[in-house]
Amino acid sequence: MTGQYSKRFYRVFSFFGILACLAMTLAACSTGGGSSSSGPITIGISLSTSGDFSADGKAFTQGYQLWAKDINAKGGLLGRQVKLVFLNDASSPQQVTTNYQTLITQDKVDLLFGPFSTLLTKPASVIANRYGYALVEGAGGGPSVFTQGLHNVFDVSLPVANNLNSFANYIAAMPAATRPKSAAYATEDDPFTQPQVDSARAILEAAGVTTAYYKVYPAETTDFTPIAAGMVNAKAQVVVTGTLLPDVSAFIQAFHQQHYNPEAFIATAGPDQGTQFLQSIGGAATAEGIMVPNGWYPDLNAPGNAQMVSEYIAQYGGTKSDISSDVPEAYSVGQVIAQAVTQNNSLDQTKLIATLHSGTFQSVQGPVKFDSTGQNTQAQAYLFQWQNSQLIPVFPANVATAPVEFPKANWPA
Repeated sequence: MTGQYSKRFYRVFSFFGILACLAMTLAACSTGGGSSSSGPITIGISLSTSGDFSADGKAFTQGYQLWAKDINAKGGLLGRQVKLVFLNDASSPQQVTTNYQTLITQDKVDLLFGPFSTLLTKPASVIANRYGYALVEGAGGGPSVFTQGLHNVFDVSLPVANNLNSFANYIAAMPAATRPKSAAYATEDDPFTQPQVDSARAILEAAGVTTAYYKVYPAETTDFTPIAAGMVNAKAQVVVTGTLLPDVSAFIQAFHQQHYNPEAFIATAGPDQGTQFLQSIGGAATAEGIMVPNGWYPDLNAPGNAQMVSEYIAQYGGTKSDISSDVPEAYSVGQVIAQAVTQNNSLDQTKLIATLHSGTFQSVQGPVKFDSTGQNTQAQAYLFQWQNSQLIPVFPANVATAPVEFPKANWPA
């Protein structure tokens, strides 16, 4: 009798023990995170320290580190210091998938910050969603990120689909007598760049600006000479490029060498990289008149922006014009997630996702409010141009510090 009772007790105990373990496992999966409640809050990040996005990866690292330094100086998050855990994804979608899997399952980080680029944010968001984590990011604004049916990805920056529209509308609104008659387009086959270029092209064609050249080139392209030659031979008055720093620098160098001076030249990214851009093209004189769209500038009146700019210069040197726009994009990620976590007084991922979808937040880029897909509906698009060694806002009129320089200055001798 005693033996049967013991066996029955053991089976019941084991059954409830299994249920308890399952409950603990499910709770861990639903809330994410894994570090001790008394230790630092760990934040997992995959960034590119090599490959095509390495320049942006460097600037994003700076932005994340500036934010971490600032919040730790104020006592941390929920009374705990924050610790950033970086992994290098080498600009590879496959590696970024592995990295976020590692950060979640092995490093058991409490929170996730996003990588750089739409290309890498898409797979990162899928992995984060699989484990119930929010993925807050600042440089994955391509439309394809937000059509995956996910509920966990949030971009604090300007949605990119209409980035170039302000430029295209500026050209289209010019009097017919002075409006350029032709445009050349070249874009990397990338979900960040091509939608912007195609949207601008549609606006310009509707305004009577004919397409003299259009090229979509593979992301792995390293020799940009034939593409640059195609644009030079087209002799278009306007050049619109969907680029990152390496390719736009190659195009500018080729145009300079061939004495091809378009009246207007804009790139989706690259000219916003401050010192890195100027160094890659040979100096500020070469940059004169080049334009880029963006959602931030150093003098923007936004919470914490002046402090961030001052701290960046103190830590990394240079002037405010040298600051890559990647820096505030990354810094804003930290600001927004800190506000949501503080509001919840919790690291629970389910609560965090719900709060991000319902709240309004402040950042160095301005107000942030996410729609149901995770895009920031409060972000504004600005048009910037290099003038007199500074990248300044030239559109819209309420933020412009100088009129658009048109036609663009010729390349220096």
